[in-house]
Amino acid sequence: MPIYEYKCNKCSKDFELLVNSDTTIVCTDCGSDDLTRKFSTFGFSTGSVKPDCAAGCGGGFEGGCCGSGLCSG
Repeated sequence: MPIYEYKCNKCSKDFELLVNSDTTIVCTDCGSDDLTRKFSTFGFSTGSVKPDCAAGCGGGFEGGCCGSGLCSG
């Protein structure tokens, strides 16, 4: 089931909604069905991304470097 982004044309609220075949799509704030479906981008990674612990936070966060657990911090 996809998650779509909408903007309410009545109250201007932006919101996301998990949509299946029997979902009634209305604004989560005012209940209006006068909505515009937004086209959003999605994130993707082209490779493995690891924090640079040598120049990073110095282990100031729980679990080492920024919480990654990849350095002794």
